[in-house]
Amino acid sequence: MGILFVLLIAGITIGMSRADFINEDAAYVMLPKQQQDSLASKEAFKKVYTVLMHPRCLNCHPKGDIPLQGEDSHLHGMSPRRGKDGKGMFAMKCANCHQNENSPGKHAPPGNPEWHLPPADMKMVFEGKSAPELAKQLTDRSKNGNKSIKELIEHADDTLVKAGWHPAEGLSKPPMSHQEFKEFWITWLKNGAYAPEASE
Repeated sequence: MGILFVLLIAGITIGMSRADFINEDAAYVMLPKQQQDSLASKEAFKKVYTVLMHPRCLNCHPKGDIPLQGEDSHLHGMSPRRGKDGKGMFAMKCANCHQNENSPGKHAPPGNPEWHLPPADMKMVFEGKSAPELAKQLTDRSKNGNKSIKELIEHADDTLVKAGWHPAEGLSKPPMSHQEFKEFWITWLKNGAYAPEASE
């Protein structure tokens, strides 16, 4: 019994030492807590949030199963449905209209070889989310496709993410360059992926 008690205490001590990390899964943070900057992380996410709420990002992350479109993020005029894999249903597949490149002409469909919504089992909704809610969702592995911080950083260079900075004619770009967005994104994540307070 004495040996079991010692082992139990040792286990508790080791467990408590992991409190130096934001998340118990040490692989899910980039820096030990004592090296993180929570203020820098929160401020960076506020900048990230302005991009994620822009129509080029928001329109493909709706509450429902119909994508949004336009500068006012109205429901897609053709009423396509998400489908299980996020690529549409039946004959109304995203790729039918969204080709590999932007179609010519004002307000023509933007294009990308991977054009789709998030899949039905991982909708990753941006619409209607506050900054704290969205920050927490993005770092919740049960809601973000089981992505680690490292994988989230890599996701900033995903071809579909970058397509937001190459909109169809007549559509606006996000409020900063992709490089600036990526820098804020990495700063947020590497410094602990803190969520801003609701009042901030």
